Amino acid sequence: MNKNRFDFLKNKKIFFIIPIVIALATVITGLVFGIPIDIEFKGGTMLTYSYTGTIDVNAVKAKVEGMNLGTVGVSTGSAFGSDLETVQVTFASDEGLTAEVQAGVTSDLQKEFASNSLTLVNSQDVKPSAGFSFFLKCFVAVMFSFLLLIIYIAVRFKNIGGWSAGAFALVALANDVFMVFATFVFMRLPIDANFMAVILTILGYSINNTIVLYDRVRENRKLYGKKLTINELVNTSINQSLTRSIKTTITTAIAVLSMCVVAMICGVESIISFVFPMFIGLLAGCYSSVFIAGPAWTVWKNAHPDKAKNA
Repeated sequence: MNKNRFDFLKNKKIFFIIPIVIALATVITGLVFGIPIDIEFKGGTMLTYSYTGTIDVNAVKAKVEGMNLGTVGVSTGSAFGSDLETVQVTFASDEGLTAEVQAGVTSDLQKEFASNSLTLVNSQDVKPSAGFSFFLKCFVAVMFSFLLLIIYIAVRFKNIGGWSAGAFALVALANDVFMVFATFVFMRLPIDANFMAVILTILGYSINNTIVLYDRVRENRKLYGKKLTINELVNTSINQSLTRSIKTTITTAIAVLSMCVVAMICGVESIISFVFPMFIGLLAGCYSSVFIAGPAWTVWKNAHPDKAKNA
């Protein structure tokens, strides 16, 4: 047996406290400053303008944010079926903007960006029902995947106590989800379809690292039998799988971070709101697989020695 390079179980309390502190800070920030919600979930108004030349998206956003009409989003694109360049301004609010307010917004933007010849090409009120339906479907998909994961882990790792292993794998996944949510809250990114896309992607990625750890635990149990305590067994397995988890995460994180840098340089906010939370989710997934899933599982197994012995 290779000598352990680091005692993860000895420091498990610290590893558990770190995400708890982040969670508390997230809740406090959300209560004090609110949680930004995109128009597709909250409802509101979408105004689309055509323009000429080059327009500064950040300047447009700063201008409309100063109007205090709710959570604002600004994005650029091209009109479907034509060569028109467009800038879309969204105002997330419980009620859409009245015609008078929309006219005022248009007038102010046309004066501020007179050189771009802004012209209103579409005005649309968005109801939150469609976004809520999308959110509900994603929530059901996540819950269903959780159930399947528990069953899969329980069957595959039944010789080391599969049901409890599955339960703590979900604890680790829940931490990953909350870390992505915390990123949106701290960066003041609106909760939108990107949020759900990041969550679903991270769930599939993060569970892989946890499965690798449990696989090492199972193989070491076969190899060493009762020679190792549950703490020694898990600690040895974490050390053996640590290098693989870190290398995999770093490789993926570098690719995602590169996309984030390019998006920041180009000012594509819609991509930034996806790739940066993804980057944080990758780091959280590695952390939870190594520092939460295994150590938390040993706490349970030590508290239920009879079940551990039977397994």
